Amino acid sequence: MTIPWKLKGYLDREHVHYDVLPHPEAFRAAMIAQALHTPEKEIAKVVIVKVENRFMMTVLPASWLVDLHRLRDVFQTHHVRLATEEEIKGLFPDCELGAMPPFGSLYGLDVYVDRSLTEDEHIIFQAGTHSEAIRMRYADFAALVFPAVAEFHRLPSEVW
Repeated sequence: MTIPWKLKGYLDREHVHYDVLPHPEAFRAAMIAQALHTPEKEIAKVVIVKVENRFMMTVLPASWLVDLHRLRDVFQTHHVRLATEEEIKGLFPDCELGAMPPFGSLYGLDVYVDRSLTEDEHIIFQAGTHSEAIRMRYADFAALVFPAVAEFHRLPSEVW
């Protein structure tokens, strides 16, 4: 599978510089990072959550976890849960499951970026497939997506 035309067309129309990074098929951030010779913390992942009756896109370093308790504070509701695989398939019909790019506006979703990603010069993310990633300047990404920025990560070693 190649990069979804919706994403490629959007980036090209906006005249944003980006690099396509082909890699062997990988389903986990650690494998992607290894294939791209990049620290795992520099790979961004998308996690879809359902807040009340709406889906939201969260983006955070791939080696970290979404903290649902923090998201409840961000959204000021107790009704926050992870989206199911079936729900995700319906939201991203042109992407491989688990490889959604962080461009929620292309899919009608608001985007929330973990504050930690804003400190990096570049963002690297799956490009809709398990065999291609995109690297672009974080500033360009933010100018296209206009994400809300909040702190909602949890390190894997943190306990609840």
